Amino acid sequence: MGASSSSEQKVSSEQRELESIAASTGALPMLKKVFSKLVDPQSNALPLNALQQYFHINYKSPVCEAPTKMPGSFPVLLENLGSSIVDLFFFTQKGGLNWVEFVRGYNKCCGRMSASMSFNTLFRLYAATVTKAGLPLKLEFESDDADCKISGSLLANDVTMLLWMCWTMSWDYRTSRNFKAKGKENLCLPDVSHLVLSAVTSCAEAASDLNAWDCDVSALEVELPMAKFLTWAFKTMPSLPDCLTQVVHARLQNVLTSEDETTSSSSSLGNMSSTKSCNSNLLTCGRAWAISLTLRSTISEEILQLCFPSDGDGMDGKLLYQSSLHGRGLNRFWSNIGGYKGPLLMLVSASKEDAHVGSTNVKKWIIGALTENGFENKDLFYGSSGSLYAISPVFHVFLSAGKEKNFVYCHLHPTGKVYERQHKPVGIAFGGTMGNERVFVDEDFARVTIRHHATDKTYQPGALYPDQGFLPVEALISEIEVWGLGGKAAKEVQSSYKKREELFTEQRRKVDLKTFGSWDESPEKMMMDMISDPNAVRREDR
Repeated sequence: MGASSSSEQKVSSEQRELESIAASTGALPMLKKVFSKLVDPQSNALPLNALQQYFHINYKSPVCEAPTKMPGSFPVLLENLGSSIVDLFFFTQKGGLNWVEFVRGYNKCCGRMSASMSFNTLFRLYAATVTKAGLPLKLEFESDDADCKISGSLLANDVTMLLWMCWTMSWDYRTSRNFKAKGKENLCLPDVSHLVLSAVTSCAEAASDLNAWDCDVSALEVELPMAKFLTWAFKTMPSLPDCLTQVVHARLQNVLTSEDETTSSSSSLGNMSSTKSCNSNLLTCGRAWAISLTLRSTISEEILQLCFPSDGDGMDGKLLYQSSLHGRGLNRFWSNIGGYKGPLLMLVSASKEDAHVGSTNVKKWIIGALTENGFENKDLFYGSSGSLYAISPVFHVFLSAGKEKNFVYCHLHPTGKVYERQHKPVGIAFGGTMGNERVFVDEDFARVTIRHHATDKTYQPGALYPDQGFLPVEALISEIEVWGLGGKAAKEVQSSYKKREELFTEQRRKVDLKTFGSWDESPEKMMMDMISDPNAVRREDR
């Protein structure tokens, strides 16, 4: 009796601890409802085949944003993703899960954990899915511990498959949240070549011989040591493991909302117009997703709405300025972004001819800057936070270095003739110092100047485009885009600001004719009196 009582007390203590961990994520009430709906009344256990059914992920004909061909092994990987999640986290020898095992499985993949444990859990899932799909992989885990050391290496193709797997989980989470009533959209895979090149140039030993300007990532055979890849992932995409939590939570939520027995993603048709409109801009789905992975704030959610246009407001109203659409120059720029008091993402596409003699190659690249407080017309640097991005052809993020606060500079010519003791540059700049800016866009939006990071103590060091040297480089601007990431509130404030400015402009254009209605009070009579007898003594009206 005593042993039995002690065993029951031990199980009860474990159950309370697991429920406490699940409650800290806010998912405990949902887990109780899911378990009670799927549990077998006779065995008081949740059948694994029922759980497998709700986690089945099978997009029949995914399409790719990238011009490169999608590897044939990726659909096979997707077919085994859902079952791998169940086998890895909800494994049991008895064929069914009791309540304690079910909660423990949820905590393994969705509980609060450190960043290293989150990445280890994600890589463990990728390794299990690849193994189940019968594909080769060179990863080894020292133990079953969630925070164990991972050895081995990844190929460039492995990085592409890993990123696409994470994108699929995020896509599944958002489409299940927004298309319950009208079915799933077709899976569209983004172009992640800029992220893959970033991993290769940062981790591979032979990266110095790589020509990033003309490179087919699918043909790369270089190996990326896992230790270096983890360091790169922590810095470049810290929020990548969130996709696993999202898809598990969404699939369990579907158990409660689904009326029929089949909740798998098996649609082969979808509306691709939103994706095509996104790809016509500088900020494609793949680039927007890469930027969102660097952030852990509400701004990330606003950027993700650009990747999934049917989520929330989508792209409507977020593109505040596009030079090819609204015109070039600071005046056009200010007429579209003036009054926007919220985070802004600015993208600059530029090109420069190869410096080698006789070369006709034109190198094109895209950089970006994120400011959290919008733009202000000032003759000095300002801002409290921000980020610089090398976006294409290689992706890198440069966060605040914490040494200086020269985040943004935006100066427009004063409307009147104002004496300036020292001439201030007219244009937009990020980082560096006055006259020695790290990124400077001239007032006509015709040229951009990029300087070495040694001149900048505001943002972290690094090259904004491949093979950047120490000398300043001036390039021709082909396109500029500014995206508003402040949500509805910032857009409403800007609309009020524009209406107020239009009202003031209209008032300044109007002339009060009543002032000139009387001849005795008109300026014409005053001038004629002065001309006729300028020395006449006139009584001053008081």
